[in-house]
Amino acid sequence: MSSNSQQHLEPIFSLIEPVIEASGHHLYDIRHNGGTLAVLVQSENALGVDELSLLSRTVAVVLDEHDPIPGRYTLEVSTPGVERRLHHVGHFIGAIGEIVSIRTTPGMNGRRRIGGTLISADDGLLTIEDSESGLVSIPIDEIEKARTVFEWEPTPKPGSPSGKKEPKTKHEGGSHK
Repeated sequence: MSSNSQQHLEPIFSLIEPVIEASGHHLYDIRHNGGTLAVLVQSENALGVDELSLLSRTVAVVLDEHDPIPGRYTLEVSTPGVERRLHHVGHFIGAIGEIVSIRTTPGMNGRRRIGGTLISADDGLLTIEDSESGLVSIPIDEIEKARTVFEWEPTPKPGSPSGKKEPKTKHEGGSHK
């Protein structure tokens, strides 16, 4: 997967990664779209609003001190979410065992859209178990877009049992003879 569009963010990554890591978290990705700089942070534990707010203030101080982005921008610090974009080899390695959706570049032979469980990410090659085709290998540099897919469990219909089993015997008190 080509990361040329993100190369200008490497100096920013180098500035803020130590700050994020020092706080016990992992810098997942940085995106700069228009007037917004999005800093995506992962953690072993769930990140709450208070922690993200503190990280935002800490990152803002570093960015203000070094001023790596010309002009005005809005800083957003958040988690990548349950359906996260996959850009780097490390993202794919971290998503092994998860369901992914991939769109390949137009020049690739065969289908352009592939979805299934990511089995491996080795030597620039992904292996996906697809329900239609079985195991599919895709070179990472031929991926145009990729993300994890979160599958919701079906919700019970209104009025139907919630899945909890009630005891079949009722005990109404009193003594049994």
